[in-house]
Amino acid sequence: MTAWTDHREIFEEGKKIFQELQSRTEPLKNKDRISIPRQAMPTQEPEARAGNLCEVSIGFSQEQAVVEAMRCLDCKTEPCVAGCPVSIDIPGFIKKVSEQDFSGAAEVIKRTSLLPAICGRVCPQETQCEEVCTVGKSKKTISQSVAIGGLERFVADWEQDSDLINTPKVKAATKKKVGVIGSGPAGLVVAADVRREGHEVVLFEAFHKLGGVMRYGIPEFRLPNSVVDQEISLLKKMGVEFQLNTVVGRTRKIEDLLNKDGFDALFVGSGAGLPLFMGIPGEERVGVFAANEYLTRANLMRAYDKEHADTPIYASKKVVVLGGGNVAMDASRMALRLGAETVSVVYRRTLEEMPARREEIEHAMEEGIEFRFLENLLQIDGGEDGRVTSCKVQRYKLGEADDSGRRRPMAIEGDTFEIPVDTVIIAIGNGSNPLIKQTTPNLETNRRGNLVVDKSGKTNLEGVFAGGDIVLGAATVILAMGEGRKAASSINAMLASNP
Repeated sequence: MTAWTDHREIFEEGKKIFQELQSRTEPLKNKDRISIPRQAMPTQEPEARAGNLCEVSIGFSQEQAVVEAMRCLDCKTEPCVAGCPVSIDIPGFIKKVSEQDFSGAAEVIKRTSLLPAICGRVCPQETQCEEVCTVGKSKKTISQSVAIGGLERFVADWEQDSDLINTPKVKAATKKKVGVIGSGPAGLVVAADVRREGHEVVLFEAFHKLGGVMRYGIPEFRLPNSVVDQEISLLKKMGVEFQLNTVVGRTRKIEDLLNKDGFDALFVGSGAGLPLFMGIPGEERVGVFAANEYLTRANLMRAYDKEHADTPIYASKKVVVLGGGNVAMDASRMALRLGAETVSVVYRRTLEEMPARREEIEHAMEEGIEFRFLENLLQIDGGEDGRVTSCKVQRYKLGEADDSGRRRPMAIEGDTFEIPVDTVIIAIGNGSNPLIKQTTPNLETNRRGNLVVDKSGKTNLEGVFAGGDIVLGAATVILAMGEGRKAASSINAMLASNP
């Protein structure tokens, strides 16, 4: 715990403000709430955390959480709820925190979300609920919005640490049977919401462990596996059945599940695990990895634990990570923790256009990751043994905005140079898992390979619904959860109409 001792002053400051607010005899007015400073989230020191897999952020203290909750204005318009993909009653649970009723706060959250410990850690609140927070708007900066994500995490962790987790109630059995394909965020939400209604739920997972992208894609220093396991344990207590090492499309096909195995409905949430590459010379060389393979080896297969895991992982000294999203941040920071001497993120736009969360970018910079903006790889070179030795890099400038609203990168003709590297990690995105489509000929997909669904989450096949990255493309945990919630509602409605 020595890595966190320098943050004792943060806890003490929060405790001091808490005591001052508790001593007040008059109710807080809105101007008083707005004047309360946003509480800082304590983190490991950069030098320490760059060498371990422990979680970077350690969460609010109890006093900090109550103080932060007191900043909420309890707006009647509830813009934060509208900004949440799963519509959590944010003012409701925050009010409970301000009253120090943490159990009540957990109950409010779990009306709509069974994954608060996960969402509180990895959801991009700054572009969702916190972006529209009235407090942040009054301060004229999002960074001063109420720390909704930090409070959600606090509530979930408090419930776990206090051993007071309540299993959601399940209605009487309906004799209806629903299959869920994939144990990522969308699949878990569907399993929970459908099971609540009393339907039998069987969840199929291709890997040997549950969690989907939350386990294989997000490193433990951002989302510990123990947190994922705890959230999933609630579904087991609710009676959801899990079948691991089951590759739907190979082990069983969609039509088999519907026509032979007696499922009344299916939800496909198999994710976006197909890596995308640049298509440049040298991508076939030894030392070039797709980010999802690299992270899967390190996260799911625990390659970092060399004393206890036999998973092979490439020994790297000079690493280049291509991309600007959260996956690029995760891959670069993992490479550092696996022993790389230098790690550089190459991105063809500037910091302003990077899609990764600002928090993750800042943490990467603090840990010593180099950022090379307005650059892109042209070619990957290597020796006679096939191993990577260097990359040819193209410099860029920004032009007019493209369809995404970001300024378009334009190559500067003739401006190229070489950089020495031994490892290249490609993190420019993933395509939807193609297996379901390949083994279900009549299932409609778009030109990108994503499953096509209507507003209710239903595919063109009767009884088959889909959501998450298999529909959206590579997205966020909370957006996948939102898609799952929508599909689960439709499944429940369909089953209710066919008693």
